[in-house]
Amino acid sequence: MNAELAKRKPGERDILFFVHGYNNTTSDALLRLGQFVEDTNFEGVAVLYDWASAAQLSRYVYDLNSALIARSGVADIGNILARTNAEGYDVFAHSMGGFLIMEALRDQAARGTFNTSGRLQNIILASPDIDLDLFTVQLEEIDTKLENFFVLLSEDDSALRTSRRIAGGVPRVGAANATDLAELGVVAIDLTAIDDSSSGSHSKFAGSPEVVQLLGRGLNNAGTFSRHARATQLDELLAGVPIRIEVQ
Repeated sequence: MNAELAKRKPGERDILFFVHGYNNTTSDALLRLGQFVEDTNFEGVAVLYDWASAAQLSRYVYDLNSALIARSGVADIGNILARTNAEGYDVFAHSMGGFLIMEALRDQAARGTFNTSGRLQNIILASPDIDLDLFTVQLEEIDTKLENFFVLLSEDDSALRTSRRIAGGVPRVGAANATDLAELGVVAIDLTAIDDSSSGSHSKFAGSPEVVQLLGRGLNNAGTFSRHARATQLDELLAGVPIRIEVQ
């Protein structure tokens, strides 16, 4: 990783830590990350955290248990990343990968090891498949006070409608109301009105040109997503784009 970081000029030596979701093979995850890096023009170094999804629609509970097992590996990778020469880190987790990351961060917070390097810049959860009640508890226990914590959601997410049925009707974070999420202290980015995603309603972060461009600008310039400068910056960034942003 240091060899790759050294190829970048100062200001571009960031690491994107990507966690895939449910029903993904390693090849699926690599392709998704590679395409995302290409489409966003991400300037830093991308790292894939590949956990043991069964890659079958019928194996949801298997994947849920695999995600729980994979929590400890996040801490191991975090220790490795902390020893690199990266200027900063961004965590990007999709679907059930968001559940994995939140549980891993919860463990780290309990041990007092969360972001000890001080280089964590953004946490972005795209279509997170997390019980809304659980998410509320996770945020309380992590208590990061991190400025840049984003949730990309879409109320028309068909995959999360199915997940909600499996979970006994409890709402999923990635399909929740943006205003309700913002009240929990995260920045909720509502993609419901986006209807041009080539990847379907559960992967608008990768399949919508508008969303991909927004994320690219944010990841390549941490200040783009600055909470305190957001009012004017985002109005300019999103002019004419059907994306709604809710901030507490």
